[in-house]
Amino acid sequence: MSHSASSPPDSISCGTVSVVPTPNVTSQTLYDLTRAEAADLLDGAASYRIEQLWRGLYDDAVDVAEITTLSKELRRSLTDQAPAALTEIVKSQSDDGETIKWLWRLPDGEAIETVLMHYDDRSTVCVSSQAGCAMACGFCATGQGGFQRHLSVGEIVEQVVRAKRAASPRRLSNVVFMGMGEPLANIEATLAAAQRIHRDLGLSARHITVSTVGLVPGIRRLTEAQLPVSLAVSLHASTDELRDELVPINKRYPLPMLIDACIEYRETTRRRVSFEWAMISNVNDSDEQADELARWCAKARAHVNLIPLNPTPGYPTVGSSPERVLAFRDRLRNHGVNATVRKNRGTDIDAACGQLKAASSDVATDLTSTAVLPPTRRS
Repeated sequence: MSHSASSPPDSISCGTVSVVPTPNVTSQTLYDLTRAEAADLLDGAASYRIEQLWRGLYDDAVDVAEITTLSKELRRSLTDQAPAALTEIVKSQSDDGETIKWLWRLPDGEAIETVLMHYDDRSTVCVSSQAGCAMACGFCATGQGGFQRHLSVGEIVEQVVRAKRAASPRRLSNVVFMGMGEPLANIEATLAAAQRIHRDLGLSARHITVSTVGLVPGIRRLTEAQLPVSLAVSLHASTDELRDELVPINKRYPLPMLIDACIEYRETTRRRVSFEWAMISNVNDSDEQADELARWCAKARAHVNLIPLNPTPGYPTVGSSPERVLAFRDRLRNHGVNATVRKNRGTDIDAACGQLKAASSDVATDLTSTAVLPPTRRS
């Protein structure tokens, strides 16, 4: 697998997931703090002040300045010592108002994206786990931009808090780690963030989904943690030949190894595994691919989410037609596979991973010349 110049060298090994050191770009940010660390910053304050702080940060999801149960001096001290991590660069809202996307600046100047999707009585937030991504999937706008660094626990959690604030009065019911980056390449921060979201924001672990392109050591680490989150695997191809081209990490962790890890995860956690499948015209939408996918699904007892491909700068192939998507779904169902078609949301605001950053960047046009081009054939 080839990496861009900004990709982390040797970030993943076969036996373990090694975390690439994150640069010391800033002091600890507000949502990185544990209760004990917050108590240290509020040295001398009564213990109930920590409870007031935690209630304001997580239950009420407000800025420190708005936690009026704390004195101005305490609020000022907290802001000085542990500032917020996210500064809004762009906020876009879809024409129907049901999808909101933010482009945030981090303390070191890197940029990440968060997407909030509204439904009738609830909302789901899609969060980033890295600035950039090293996985080099050619049809992904984030992958085209290369890897910058891992996010901290606080930088991940703060995205959820900001989304909770924006979702009100709807209930923020689901968190999906499907934004920029590969969550299982930043496994320890991903696990810690999921635990914080579960414990302090009060979301059931069953309403948290962690996505991966197929990092087998990361899936095993997630299995060991036994935090019963849902696992979503971005499969996109059902043969190693095609998947090697679409998802380069497959060369290291081929399909038989990946499916075995998924089976172990399901059997250990009792949580369903889903296969994500971006429908790419004349690439992975053939009957043969559907038949092979059904075989893997039967083995892993996996659900399939079919995703109409969002247009991505630098990737000339288009998504499958609506008719082809439905035919692919029906073929899977005829094999007994539980398959659904995900609604394509936020196309008018570049809501797919990495698109808003690319659209907002002066170098967006440069990505076209360096993109990994897909095969234009059926397999």
